Amino acid sequence: MGIRASTEKKLLDAADELFFTAGISATPIDAVLARAGVSAATLYRGYPSKEALVAAALDRRHASWLEVWDRAIGGQQTWRGRVLAIFDALDEFRGRADGARWCAFLGSAAEYADAPDEISAAVTRDTDSMRARLHDLAAPAGEPRATEIADQLLLIVTGELAMRLRDAHHDSAIARTIATSIARSD
Repeated sequence: MGIRASTEKKLLDAADELFFTAGISATPIDAVLARAGVSAATLYRGYPSKEALVAAALDRRHASWLEVWDRAIGGQQTWRGRVLAIFDALDEFRGRADGARWCAFLGSAAEYADAPDEISAAVTRDTDSMRARLHDLAAPAGEPRATEIADQLLLIVTGELAMRLRDAHHDSAIARTIATSIARSD
């Protein structure tokens, strides 16, 4: 990357704040530059396009999300507790200063009928990562339904995140109840 780490942080902070609250299409790159306090030349030394900047902001958000999720998983003793820890992590992430009304990945995907490659790849990485982690959390305990559980929980989590857009005060209790019944013993 052709920019300093401190400049990159400013750009990604501004991109995260503006793109994931106002929207990618609604946010001109000049607004990101003004918020970050950097020039267009500096931006394009690090990111060849607005879409590349969005993808980098999504990737950074994904890494931050995984840290929160890992902490939530670490506090659990059973495979079911570790699988269901995703809801604790969602609640914690939502309460952070860099949290959002809903999912930046869903928002980014929703903005495009055919997302640019960089953004599509970032959204796919997030989805695949979530599915794989949920599967891996269920599989070590010998859970034969690990793939089914992961796919069902991914659907519930995605719906939970979408509900946060519809209702700013949405409580995840219903999603947790459904997820608990999915992760039940047979």
